[in-house]
Amino acid sequence: MTDVTTTTASRPALDPERSELLAELATARSALTATTRGLSDEQAGQSPTVSTLSLGGLIKHVAAVEESWLRFVVEGPSAMRYDLPDGVTWADLASGTAREFPQWAIDHQNNFRTLPGETLAGIIERYEQVAARTEEVVAGLPDLSVTHPLSEAPWNEPGAVRSARRVLMHVIAETAQHAGHADILRESLDGQKST
Repeated sequence: MTDVTTTTASRPALDPERSELLAELATARSALTATTRGLSDEQAGQSPTVSTLSLGGLIKHVAAVEESWLRFVVEGPSAMRYDLPDGVTWADLASGTAREFPQWAIDHQNNFRTLPGETLAGIIERYEQVAARTEEVVAGLPDLSVTHPLSEAPWNEPGAVRSARRVLMHVIAETAQHAGHADILRESLDGQKST
């Protein structure tokens, strides 16, 4: 199993800000994936604490978040649409009483768990693909100030915008936060601690 880090050998020369942001993201990714070293697929899918979180699910979630935000950087708000089925409100969705759940909400929940047939190696490979795409997007931007409005959703402030720079900082923070969660899960699973 490999670490999800940068591929500096194939990446074109970047300005210092992009290089530093991508290096910090690679460090956070590596801290997250390091928690799975030596685990079986079964162990990666276990939830060893009172939470339902698993190591495989955390990596899936972080990969999905990174992919979604980087699509936003390229495509704008259409990449993060949160449409609701007819007759379903945000309150129905939040309370779990919706008669029908949108696919994006189902996908979001499934990204927190290892599903039957998924392997840790496959989850890590997918994360590596997302990481490579992030590097391509960041390298191809005219600059990190490229900005888009956020899509309409109850958790987004009306009229808010995000620059590519702020998106990268958010992805770094999200990855680092979940690397900390992963440390706790791994230690609870078999006593292994990060070094």
